[in-house]
Amino acid sequence: MESRYQLWESNDYIKLFREYLRIESVHPNVNYDKCVEFLQRQADLLELPLTIDEVNPGKPVVIISWEGTDPGMDSIFLNSHMDVVPVYAEKWTYPPFSAHMDNEGRIYARGTQDMKSVGIQYLSAIQELRKEKQRFKRTVHVVFMPDEEIGGELGMNDFVKTDHFKKLNCGFGMDEGFASEEDVFKLYYGERTIKRAYFHISGTSGHGSLLLERTVGEKARKLMDKIFDFREKESKRLDSNPGLTIGDVTTMNVTSMSGGVQTNVVPPELKICVDIRVAINVDLRQFELMLETWCDESGDSIRIEYDGDYPFIEPTKLDGTNKYWLAFKAAMDDMNLKVRPQIKAGASDIRHVRKLGIPAIGFSPINRTPVLLHDHNEYLQADTFLRGIDIYKNIIQAVANA
Repeated sequence: MESRYQLWESNDYIKLFREYLRIESVHPNVNYDKCVEFLQRQADLLELPLTIDEVNPGKPVVIISWEGTDPGMDSIFLNSHMDVVPVYAEKWTYPPFSAHMDNEGRIYARGTQDMKSVGIQYLSAIQELRKEKQRFKRTVHVVFMPDEEIGGELGMNDFVKTDHFKKLNCGFGMDEGFASEEDVFKLYYGERTIKRAYFHISGTSGHGSLLLERTVGEKARKLMDKIFDFREKESKRLDSNPGLTIGDVTTMNVTSMSGGVQTNVVPPELKICVDIRVAINVDLRQFELMLETWCDESGDSIRIEYDGDYPFIEPTKLDGTNKYWLAFKAAMDDMNLKVRPQIKAGASDIRHVRKLGIPAIGFSPINRTPVLLHDHNEYLQADTFLRGIDIYKNIIQAVANA
């Protein structure tokens, strides 16, 4: 009798997953050619058409489409991304692109959770459905995006503005979620608003041996006190209410500071970058006015510059008005699986779809697993991966017939 390890090792879908993980589509300067070649082979095996839209040079959007029986209906958009974040190889137990599988079935590689697993689970679920000669009313598009891990500006952000995207006639989108350490799966129906603020602080410059007034350091201290007082307040609010998740509060983190040229010269300017994620129930204009007040109270000559335009995006409704949510929830209920809807702490590519008013959710079929995306020794257990294929089978059937 074969051992569990032998069964995992010989499973075609696990082989496929490990092959995809071994493609080093890692930042910076990702070359997506091997990903595209790999996906073309999968489309050929599925006998489904593959199209590529290179919206920007070297940034291919790969789409594998399964036409529905009524192609005029809104389609289902199953999104994933091909790129992965960098690694510190010396911190890993096994080489991070080896897709090593241990005796417990843990597959170690960058991208196991974020999110090459999901892309392969989509394709594997569709292969199983096609083996069963299933057909659905709605067309299903399985989409593989570039550059999600660096914001998607040259990927999804630009793709949704194209005629190609419009022709897909997208009615409902799905994208990645997070692993859950509990039985209950996490489901994301919105994101907080990104505000990357650069505080430019100007002040008196001069010799480092003097007690100058109105220096950038004094102003920065006052401003930093306000930032960290606010951060502490939100942290306490989160800790005191078990019903809240990190996506329900506003977070602030100082991510960089720059200024000065020499140790004995007080600089005329200091720049502080703060990564801010604003909770969905906060009025953005009032929030910006609060930041401006902080600047005024910390001293004159402080101005704010925002990096990029990240507008508030209306969350997807999870109620009776959303037929796709009802279909998704029914599929999960049929499998006796529970989901916990919440606002996502970070942001994913699906926000660009949701921005167009298209309902979309983030969901990864990973539970009873430590959250290791972007961490050392990222892994996914083989049985968890295989179970995810069955979960997607039921979800795809449900939403494609909604």
